[in-house]
Amino acid sequence: MYARLLRVLAVVLLAATPTAAAVDLDQAAGSYTIDGSSIRFTIGNASGGGIKAGFGSFKGTIRIDGKDISRSRVDITIFPASVSSGQQRIDNFLKSDAVFDVANERQIAFRSASVKRTGDNTATIVGRLTARGKTFNETFNAELMGLKGGRISFHVTGKVLRSRYGMDVGTPIYSNVVNFDMALTGRRG
Repeated sequence: MYARLLRVLAVVLLAATPTAAAVDLDQAAGSYTIDGSSIRFTIGNASGGGIKAGFGSFKGTIRIDGKDISRSRVDITIFPASVSSGQQRIDNFLKSDAVFDVANERQIAFRSASVKRTGDNTATIVGRLTARGKTFNETFNAELMGLKGGRISFHVTGKVLRSRYGMDVGTPIYSNVVNFDMALTGRRG
């Protein structure tokens, strides 16, 4: 009896839960300056754990074309000297010439080349990532999380092979794959 009541209650709750509606591109159209955001990454370790860090300083813009999403653009500049893991030893290593080489490389840049809508609130963004003087195409997945009062927010994920950028120190003990997890918020204007 209780099991049946719980199943009925679960169905009622699921039916009452609002689902994300498709975004009207005309409402989202415009240029946004990225602020109040976070760019985090992880690198796995063969024995478990790994490196978890983020960048404290970056800037960028998001331009959404209300008529044709494929003409939308994303530009982000990251300042690798701002990398922080919460552990000074790891921060020093990440800033060294073995990884980001912050003494010689002041920024990492991403410039989108294409945006393709993949769902009501999702898109795939392909663009050119430049780090340590090397440039390759990379793909990120974006999900629109909110649009209100001239502010827009996205959850963005992607995987980048660090060896392509000359940052492969420690492989295979540390994974060659860098997992990005970003919360990007922008204000219109």
